[in-house]
Amino acid sequence: MSSTLLLKNARLIATMDDQRRELTDASILIRGSLIEAVGPANELPTSADRVIDLSGQVVLPGLINTHHHMFQSLTRVLPAAQDAELFDWLSALFPVWARLTPEMARTATRTAVAELMLSGCTTAMDQAYLYVNGIQLEDSIQAASELGIRFHAGRGAISLGQSRGGLPPDVLVEADEQAILDDMQRVIERYNDPAFDAMVRVAVAPSSPFTVTRELMLETGRLARAYGVGMHTHTAENWKDVEFCQSVYGMTPAQYVEEVDWLGENAWHAHCVKLDDPGIALFARTGTGVAHCPCSNMRLASGLAPVRKMRDAGVKVGLGVDGSASNDSNHLLNEARQAMLSARVRDENPAAMSAREALELATRGGAEVLGRAAALGRIQAGYCADIISFRCDDISLAGAQVDPLAALVFCTPPRVCHSIINGRQVIADGQLLSAELPLLVEQHNQLATKLLGT
Repeated sequence: MSSTLLLKNARLIATMDDQRRELTDASILIRGSLIEAVGPANELPTSADRVIDLSGQVVLPGLINTHHHMFQSLTRVLPAAQDAELFDWLSALFPVWARLTPEMARTATRTAVAELMLSGCTTAMDQAYLYVNGIQLEDSIQAASELGIRFHAGRGAISLGQSRGGLPPDVLVEADEQAILDDMQRVIERYNDPAFDAMVRVAVAPSSPFTVTRELMLETGRLARAYGVGMHTHTAENWKDVEFCQSVYGMTPAQYVEEVDWLGENAWHAHCVKLDDPGIALFARTGTGVAHCPCSNMRLASGLAPVRKMRDAGVKVGLGVDGSASNDSNHLLNEARQAMLSARVRDENPAAMSAREALELATRGGAEVLGRAAALGRIQAGYCADIISFRCDDISLAGAQVDPLAALVFCTPPRVCHSIINGRQVIADGQLLSAELPLLVEQHNQLATKLLGT
């Protein structure tokens, strides 16, 4: 019989179930990788194979990151890109990224995952779209698995270079699109786990309308549907993105993704800052999801996504930190805070998003976007045991005890206290158990220096 883990005596458990129950003085019983029971502490067992006392702590489902480019952790705050909008930012960074190596990709992934986990993230999606100098998707999967996060690996692609009207320099392009499709099929067959509690899933993830061809979009969509996997790309990120679609394809970004059949329950699109009203209605009608990345959108001056309008229309919305060269952080709880603040600024209305709704985007919203609403994003019997806790006596929450759940968003603690992923503890008392952070930071900085040639 599977071993049991009891998380006992929590001050507050925000279940994020359909009733949005918030339980005080409550406990959670985990058996193996699944939650067996959650409820008042006096109604649950007082012993188990292992017990963690959560007295005075606030407990949430693990946070879910729906969009990232983890290799970018090596190129934070690059001076030439600090004050640039999306296209100029990419143009400054593309030549640097051309020097990436497999070792750099693995180390950057470890760094990004470690930082995400310490912020409360338990599931992360990475859109890895650069395959230069021998880099393969295995580099990302291996590194993420070592840290213990639940991982959705996006086999991205860049196939439309400058010589054919795209934005990237040709040196970054995978010219043989059949080879791209073959490799996507290979990694799906080898690594995608369709199981309920899968720790690794694979998605197809061509980068954007200005970096891949129409033909590749069509074929990757067909491949994804044939294998029943997710499909992810960038859409309507800023005004230049919209202008590119209109000038090259003669249509809006929403019309383009409809034309190439990139809609549906297994599809989600990053940013969607400039998604128009017909596009929002289209996404809602087809069950297409959105990865909302407020920090990156503001950092690159792309704009503020119409999240309130999307949610009211019925669009599935989760959060993404985006790449660390455009955020420049991997802190998912802070992304929830920025989602709340940016929604209020956009609509000039404090009712545009509450703290609890921001946390909902970061938990069950992300699970819906990744197609895992039946397994992740809630603390509920039968769900995967992905659970995080925060201390209420941290200085960041001083004076915020009247509503400690909302305080997680308004005040944003810098680090999670405990984290359980798939029933296994990966963070204890704020310390990551699966990596030596000082060593990882040292390795990462050495490789970043080498990459930048400084």
